[in-house]
Amino acid sequence: MSGLSCGIVGLPNVGKSTLFNALTSGAAEAANFPFCTIEPNEGIVQVPDKRLAILSGLSGSAALVPASLKFVDIAGLVEGASKGLGLGNEFLKHIANTDAIIHMVRCFEDPDVIHVTGSVDPIRDIETIKTELILADLQSIEKSLERVEKQAKTKKELVPVVALLQKIKQTLENNLPVSSLEFNAEEEELLKPYPFLTKKKVLYVTNVSEKDLPGMTNPLVEKVKAYAAKEGNTVIPICAKIEEEIAQLPKEERGEFLESLGLEESGLDRLIKGAFAMLGLITFLTTGQMETRAWTIKKGTNAHLAAGKIHTDIQKGFVRAEVIAYDDFVGNNGRNGAKEKGKLRSEGKEYIVKDGDVILFLHH
Repeated sequence: MSGLSCGIVGLPNVGKSTLFNALTSGAAEAANFPFCTIEPNEGIVQVPDKRLAILSGLSGSAALVPASLKFVDIAGLVEGASKGLGLGNEFLKHIANTDAIIHMVRCFEDPDVIHVTGSVDPIRDIETIKTELILADLQSIEKSLERVEKQAKTKKELVPVVALLQKIKQTLENNLPVSSLEFNAEEEELLKPYPFLTKKKVLYVTNVSEKDLPGMTNPLVEKVKAYAAKEGNTVIPICAKIEEEIAQLPKEERGEFLESLGLEESGLDRLIKGAFAMLGLITFLTTGQMETRAWTIKKGTNAHLAAGKIHTDIQKGFVRAEVIAYDDFVGNNGRNGAKEKGKLRSEGKEYIVKDGDVILFLHH
């Protein structure tokens, strides 16, 4: 599951590489001209989780292993990207390989930072990229339809696929994203081979200036929030410049710096948590002397499948799961205390794992 990834997209010069550098404390080239990111940079980011250190203290663990997410910094898209302008089609391919999109928009005025179109207007910028993604989806659906229609003449089971693709094509032609359609479980299955860009969930990151701290809002951010609300998407405002400064500080000084700015947690922590929530992910925990580890699963996963995240042998030989809720584990000073208080439950294969469950899988 560590393969989960979010692609960071946006027009050139909105702060994507600055954000990516801060996220991964990497060194993606951030320069004041379009197209300084050509190959997508990838970085694995740990998901902040205070529970791990607490569990580790109770279990005397030798190691701590947090959950992680992959972020991909995709070069600035421009109008006409779907026709190959800028570095067009290449980037669109990189987006197809990610699970969700983090769409970064510029919500600050600064005469020293060039804007591709000469003025700051986040809604126009969002629409520009959205249109490029819609056009890219249209191109790929036209190719797919042509192929599937031919095959459906002899393979009757493909007839529903044709109907579904035609419905999607019509939606895209009306300049609407694939995400504006509702699909049932059967249709979702049929769509698996087609990674439509506009079907992916979007998290908007509004990049604000230092003077917007600590509230992180301004009239431009409010416009983006209203726009995202209509789509059912989330907005996380951050100041990429400050995030980059935080990332360069030693860990022990970061809290103090945030406090001096009137902030409770870094924008990156909010962004990582937001991405996790958007992808419908939760974390279950395992703890012992060797290690305390966070495991990432989709919300709604049962104990049998969760066991497979640790090892396929555990899934195959599954006997039962001993489950203690995190608060009960901590409140009773560890596994033995929780067990004495009757807080340990034995669950079977079909048990739906909850966020923060501390689990010990028993297997043959």
